[in-house]
Amino acid sequence: MSLNTLEEIASYIVSEGKGILAADESNPTCGKRFDSIGVESTEENRRDYREMLFRASGMKGNIGGVILFDETIRQNAKDGTPLVNIISDQGALPGIKVDKGLQPIGNTEETVTVGLEGLDDRLKEYVSMGAKFTKWRAVIKIGESIPTDECINANMKALADYAKLVQDNGMVPMVEPEVLMDGDHSIEECFDASDKSLKSLFKHLQENEVNIKGTILKPNMITSGSKSATQADVDEVARRTLDCLIANVPSELPGITFLSGGQSDLLATAHLDAMNKIGGFNWKLSFSYGRALQAPALKAWMGKTENMFISQDALSHRAKMNRLASLGQWAEELEDE
Repeated sequence: MSLNTLEEIASYIVSEGKGILAADESNPTCGKRFDSIGVESTEENRRDYREMLFRASGMKGNIGGVILFDETIRQNAKDGTPLVNIISDQGALPGIKVDKGLQPIGNTEETVTVGLEGLDDRLKEYVSMGAKFTKWRAVIKIGESIPTDECINANMKALADYAKLVQDNGMVPMVEPEVLMDGDHSIEECFDASDKSLKSLFKHLQENEVNIKGTILKPNMITSGSKSATQADVDEVARRTLDCLIANVPSELPGITFLSGGQSDLLATAHLDAMNKIGGFNWKLSFSYGRALQAPALKAWMGKTENMFISQDALSHRAKMNRLASLGQWAEELEDE
């Protein structure tokens, strides 16, 4: 696969309906997932689980990139094959999460993402290990009098500084300004926080002279808060999300790959499909799902070798359904095929 420029790499990842498998859970997060199926979170078990996912037949043609955690990019499969090679052989590009998590802003409940210190050296190592793109996640909470402009500005500036460093090292930056679903806020409040975040993000990216054509955006959808008494339907989520994106995202950006953010696997697919059926935008609108791709596979696996094939089938099915949604060709009845 000869992809020489940032633009070629970014466009490839979202070409022909393909999306991204987010497999960059930290070890504590992976531990919680494994606890839910009664499996111990050892380095070997994490490796076996991810190897199983990466070898699934449905990776090919449906997944254009895989986001890895630092541990995973260094691991070899049971037979000694580097996991990054398995991903590449499936026609997907290996990517890497590079932020170092969240730090409180003063004595508030807001956070800023850290990890710029030493990032240049880490990026150089990841390039040598075969990474083609990277991810950095900013977290914006909605609550009483938040998000503040200070929080949004600090997070979006960090995203832009990260993006510039990544491109200087020859990789594609994925920028993730996540407005959390957690809370009882309305869909209007989610729209406002997302609108402010995206405006700030693209202002900072422009100021840093980041090449937008070699960048991927991983945003939240515009939804009601997870605890809100009023939940917007699929059509409203699709329309509000598109309104927010069209108002803020430059048309030359190659791809927008949504995070699932706690949505059920079916709802994440339905929302994506509804947006692509509406259309009217230049970017590719696709997925970068973690739980919404992995949950059925994890449940089917249960840590047992004999369940490997049904687990891979579960991942392959979700990958195929989401590719169809990225093309606006999904329908709920296809879930039973």
